[in-house]
Amino acid sequence: MNTKETDKSLLEKKIQSEKIFSGTLLHVYRDQVLLPDGETSVREWIDHPGASAILPVFESGHVQLLKQFRYPLQRNFLEVPAGKIDRGEDPLVAAKRELEEETGIHGKNWISLGEFYPCIGYTNEVIYLYVTWDLDVSDNRVDDDEFLKPVRIPFQKAIDKVYSGEISDGKTVVNILRAAHWWKQHTPFPLSINH
Repeated sequence: MNTKETDKSLLEKKIQSEKIFSGTLLHVYRDQVLLPDGETSVREWIDHPGASAILPVFESGHVQLLKQFRYPLQRNFLEVPAGKIDRGEDPLVAAKRELEEETGIHGKNWISLGEFYPCIGYTNEVIYLYVTWDLDVSDNRVDDDEFLKPVRIPFQKAIDKVYSGEISDGKTVVNILRAAHWWKQHTPFPLSINH
């Protein structure tokens, strides 16, 4: 069965929808739904425009990550470069734009690593994952309200940090592990991740 197909016996049908909050980035809805057993219930969910996340890999075998303070959890996280997709924008175009803005990096080779759904219980957000290599670096152009610290580490060290829990951001964990898997499946490797 295709994982994107909906099993009709589990389908919940929207009866009505009310927008209860409209923000700059997020919109919150409260929907009344008809459950598979004929009963009704309420679903509160967040509409998100989606995002692209990128793991840039240098010829040296290092990857570019970013340290960023995340307000809801009041702590710093080590993350892959990422950003929201503008309405109607292709996810790869968004990925290239965000990578350049946040890091000043231009990748010549790009591979899609598929989609990631970070919070399926309460948002429709989709994050498109990429790995890029054969990189050129210039100055970054981060937004005025965005404060990032670049962290370049060996690819294998990034993988180790995922397994130790030092890297715990969901999109970053999935991006690093999928990129490592892709890298190991393709020979000859463009470069080694074990430097």
